[in-house]
Amino acid sequence: MNIDELLNYQPAKPAVPSASTSTNKRTTDSTSSIAAGYPKRVKRPILDDVPMLSNGSSISNTNLALLNIDERDKLLQILEQESSTEELDETSLKRMLSQLEKRISKNQEMRIKYPDHPEKFMESEIELNDAVQELHIIATQSDLYHVLVNMNGITLLMSLLTHENTDISIAVISLIQELTDVDTLTESEQQATFLIDALAEQQIISLLVQNMERLDENVKEEADGIHNSLAIVENMTEFRPSLSIDACKHGLLACLLKRLKIKSPFNSIRLYCSELMSILLQNQDENRQMLGELEGIDILLQQLAYYKRHDPQTSEEFEYMENLFSCLCSSLLFAPNRQRFLKGEGPHLMNIMLKERKASRNGALKTLDFAMTGVEGKDNCQKIVDILGLRTMFPLFMKPPKGNKRSGETRAENEEHVISCVASLVRNCTGSNRQRVFNKFTENDHEKVDRLMELHFQYYERVQAANNRIDNDEDDDEDEIYLRRLDAGLFTLQLIDYIITEIASSTTSIPSIRQRVLQILNLRNSSVDTIKTIIREYANNLGNTKKSTNVNHTSTDGTSNGNNEDSHKQYLLDLLERF
Repeated sequence: MNIDELLNYQPAKPAVPSASTSTNKRTTDSTSSIAAGYPKRVKRPILDDVPMLSNGSSISNTNLALLNIDERDKLLQILEQESSTEELDETSLKRMLSQLEKRISKNQEMRIKYPDHPEKFMESEIELNDAVQELHIIATQSDLYHVLVNMNGITLLMSLLTHENTDISIAVISLIQELTDVDTLTESEQQATFLIDALAEQQIISLLVQNMERLDENVKEEADGIHNSLAIVENMTEFRPSLSIDACKHGLLACLLKRLKIKSPFNSIRLYCSELMSILLQNQDENRQMLGELEGIDILLQQLAYYKRHDPQTSEEFEYMENLFSCLCSSLLFAPNRQRFLKGEGPHLMNIMLKERKASRNGALKTLDFAMTGVEGKDNCQKIVDILGLRTMFPLFMKPPKGNKRSGETRAENEEHVISCVASLVRNCTGSNRQRVFNKFTENDHEKVDRLMELHFQYYERVQAANNRIDNDEDDDEDEIYLRRLDAGLFTLQLIDYIITEIASSTTSIPSIRQRVLQILNLRNSSVDTIKTIIREYANNLGNTKKSTNVNHTSTDGTSNGNNEDSHKQYLLDLLERF
């Protein structure tokens, strides 16, 4: 029994509906479907329901049910033989692409010919969708990507991203997402380069952004299309990070911000938008600048405002909140954005979060650290004092917040953020605000000076232990050694000792503070020389490493000490002379 006989075989017992009855039913169903409106999505049959043979034949559930066990086993054996002999090669891929091109042309022709009669071009649309689905097999053989590119396959697929039927564009997006899967791209870097170059040349980011504008995330199929569109960008930028700048220039950043602004309950699309934005802002000042110009700082603050008095309900929502904080901190690395943060009432919002003790507390502390750093953070420091933020900040200095297992933060990291914030306050505040900061160190019998000295000895011991380990290594690279010491806690020790030196030696310092510092040093058999050594090394290495703070220190009367590293260094050395 050959395949055709097998497919046409029907046992005599069961009554089979006549062909005319079946035809009438299909006609009725088709008519009612058209009357209800052109269907958005063509539901493709599942393989288990309708087995497909390489010659295009299919077997319905009805026919399969009518076969006895032996005949069914024989049919399944034939199907297995058919599938095992199907292998994609260069010739078959060229045939598939040629077929795709023909079906695109046919569909365009039918749409132009019958623009107001969907039933006339419905069949060509289904055939076009089938042609796209058949190309998914390419993702399993990345060694043929060059054929896909050379045969203008990418050009054909890109033309379908703007297809009138969003189902077609969504099908293409799903295909490209598979083709650009990171695991697939890493199989052959050369083939992946062919593909990524072709996609970039065809301006895929712009096309994806335009297409996402017409997709509704409240419709499941269209939400999948948005998700896959974002996945394509993530895959491409992971393979080639430089594409992240081009992606933002082509409207992706604006698109992500627009999605975040939509007033809707938390969903997976919002999570993915925040995650992708966080990736785009990493190590890219151009993207950070663009975010500020698009009023992205305000949008991020507006989205975070909900969490000042509410905790995320799920782990996914917690991740979303953390992504927003990550985006905000990354954007603040671009110094002009710190002014935008101030204008958006960022310091006020972060201060509320610190007081409310919700899940957003640690993120708020980290954000303030970024916002208050450097001369560009001066106004944020002044604002913190103006809104009585010292009442919030210094209790955290005395006892840093606990870490969070979900975000991976530790109490030690929070401690470092608080120390950095206090150093920025000491450095940047002027006039009466500067005096208010200094006065905090005299409260409760100088308890904050005691805490500061405790931190000094704690971090000094850590750095000394690291120095001993480094001495036993054979690494002679001075820059590498310095970076290792910074990672061991030297950077935080430098900030601590800077605070000690500033509050004990500046012309606005309070004599009792200096006396308390010297008293504790004597009790611990230490001296000011240890602090001077740390600050002198800090001054000499200004600008030499990425970890050193490129900030402008204020003079003792609160005025600026210049805008270059030489003036910073000289100011610190002068401060040591008075210590």
